[in-house]
Amino acid sequence: MALRTPGRTQEELTATLGGMHELTGVTDADIDTDALCGAVGDDRAGAVVTFAGVVRNHDHGVAVTGIEYVGHPSADGLLRGIAAGIAGREGVHAVAAQHRVGHLGIGGVALFVAVAASHRKQAFDAASDLIERVKQELPIWKKQFLAEGGYEWSQCP
Repeated sequence: MALRTPGRTQEELTATLGGMHELTGVTDADIDTDALCGAVGDDRAGAVVTFAGVVRNHDHGVAVTGIEYVGHPSADGLLRGIAAGIAGREGVHAVAAQHRVGHLGIGGVALFVAVAASHRKQAFDAASDLIERVKQELPIWKKQFLAEGGYEWSQCP
């Protein structure tokens, strides 16, 4: 049985936390990367770093035609918590992060992160740390559809 986080509107994904604008969550809708970039705009920021994790056409030498991301119901709250922790760092002014669930084709955006900070190192470090924590902690699994037929699961605990 697939566990999914229900799709939410951009308004439902928007929250204010500690005076820092945060647009974050798990969604079954296409990620609006422009909206996330716009959400982190801050006149105090000297750097904005973005990351788009996209579906590629292979994995470990095997051709892939698409991926279905399946998320545990706790994934949304966990992603919000991770982003809130990053947003609380010194020099970080805004964080936006969304992870997609559902079926994505090649080139589909699975994870998008945007961080605005006073300086580039703060922004790069914050974005990198958020991505690493998502990869390690977020209960979202990949069902990869193989070009030769069938599928395989990856990133399963």
